[in-house]
Amino acid sequence: MSRIGRMPIEIPKGVEVQVDGNVVRVKGPKGELVQSFHPDMQIAVAEGRVVVTRPSDERLHRSLHGLTRTLIANMVEGVTKGYARTLEIEGVGYRASKSGEKLVLTVGYSHPVEIAPPPGIEFELPSPTRIVVKGLDKQRVGEVAAMIRAVRKPEPYQGKGIHYENEKIRRKAGKTGKAGKK
Repeated sequence: MSRIGRMPIEIPKGVEVQVDGNVVRVKGPKGELVQSFHPDMQIAVAEGRVVVTRPSDERLHRSLHGLTRTLIANMVEGVTKGYARTLEIEGVGYRASKSGEKLVLTVGYSHPVEIAPPPGIEFELPSPTRIVVKGLDKQRVGEVAAMIRAVRKPEPYQGKGIHYENEKIRRKAGKTGKAGKK
């Protein structure tokens, strides 16, 4: 049996979990998340815990067991604490600013790049070179952060671009000089 799938999910105080067939609705202090899961997975709420069970040891059911449990645990954590992803901007003249709700990136193009936040996502700018993407849904926060990073990926020679907070950028050596040639 899946070690992750077997573990019950503790429901903290102030969080309400409703299961309707294969649709799970989690409501907490920060908001509400709804997601549907594979119909074969059995999801039950009992004694302040959510338990996910699988009907058989078939390969599909085994792979869905841990996935379903993890997604529900992420929903519970999202409505209690929320998720955040931090991006850093490196480069001379590269910066970010906000125009209303929109994020405006000046990253070396002939025009500023505007990014509107999808529903449930908000941007914070602690400094002009740091962007914090916040939201309830872990997947959506990660997608938006990846979309922002894709505007100007870090290049390997000088490291200029947008990268995640603790991301290691592999640096390449530049061209060697023309010292020996005449």
